[in-house]
Amino acid sequence: MSKKILLIDDSALMRTVLSDIINSDSRFQVVDKAKDGVEGLELLKKNTYDAVILDVNMPRMDGITLLKEINKNKIKAKIMMCSTDTKEGAKVTLDALELGALDFIHKPDRASDCRGEDFSTALTRTLAAVCEARVPVSTKAFSIDEIKASRKVVELVGKHADKVTGNRIVAIASSTGGPRALQAVIPKLPKNLKTPVVLVQHMPVGFTASLAERLDSLSEIKVKEAAEGDVLQAGCVYIAKGGQHMHIITSGGKHTIHYVDGPTREGVRPCANFMYESLMDSDYDTVCCVVLTGMGADGTEGIKNLKSVKKVHVIGQDEASCTVYGMPKAVATAGLVNQVVTLDDVAQEIIMNVGVK
Repeated sequence: MSKKILLIDDSALMRTVLSDIINSDSRFQVVDKAKDGVEGLELLKKNTYDAVILDVNMPRMDGITLLKEINKNKIKAKIMMCSTDTKEGAKVTLDALELGALDFIHKPDRASDCRGEDFSTALTRTLAAVCEARVPVSTKAFSIDEIKASRKVVELVGKHADKVTGNRIVAIASSTGGPRALQAVIPKLPKNLKTPVVLVQHMPVGFTASLAERLDSLSEIKVKEAAEGDVLQAGCVYIAKGGQHMHIITSGGKHTIHYVDGPTREGVRPCANFMYESLMDSDYDTVCCVVLTGMGADGTEGIKNLKSVKKVHVIGQDEASCTVYGMPKAVATAGLVNQVVTLDDVAQEIIMNVGVK
């Protein structure tokens, strides 16, 4: 049976074009449409949908206000943002994800540009992930007080983690639900972490800088969008740029960031498999691989190849705390996981594995 979709967009032409794309895929059917948040909220109060596609800029009630109303009314809905705003307005997109939207896609400015194969594929791929996802259990943003409380636990863990030896690195992969999940992991890492952290979050061009800035503002550890030529330093998190594959190049005892354009792999760019495989030639004795929420199997092949030449410790997020139990399930099914832990415990397990200075 087709998944029932609610489409909320103020442009009549855009509603028609998006409906045509969605309905052309037998997995989905647009059963209702709304021209703004007011109409959308009324429909959500009366009906249940498998997914909601939501525009940002609309008259009467915009997408962000609607998300707040959905939370206030305790309506359970799986929401995907689809807006021209979601390209330059990365901050708005991150706000939407914090308010409970599960994923997003950039909609071209003109309806005629939506008919291209690239956009249609991206739209239906993201929609499939959102339909598969869990409705967020809690939609409140991560607060500074919660972060401080969690750091007390981390400090206790850290006292037992200063005896870890060897040259190590942490490599994290995440996708659908990742930006929110990362807020429960990165801010808990201490600034005296013994290792660098490299991270691939599936995002298009223009969003990863805003994600890095937001995580940096919440964290003691430094967080940045990785730049070409960056030399990896302990106590810093390097987030792969959206739209490019990140490799770690080893030369003269240094590990530096190098970007490759290249085609997508596993349907994504950046792809975590490339990040993991680039560590095969590194000087690191042990790689702590962390696989968080996301659709698909990105990370599995890369970790398998890495494990053939390096000592690898794999931490997978558990099913109950994942937005989409795809990527962690794939590494678990492949028999590559050393630990399966709840999202709240990921940071402390990283610290226990790599140590503090």
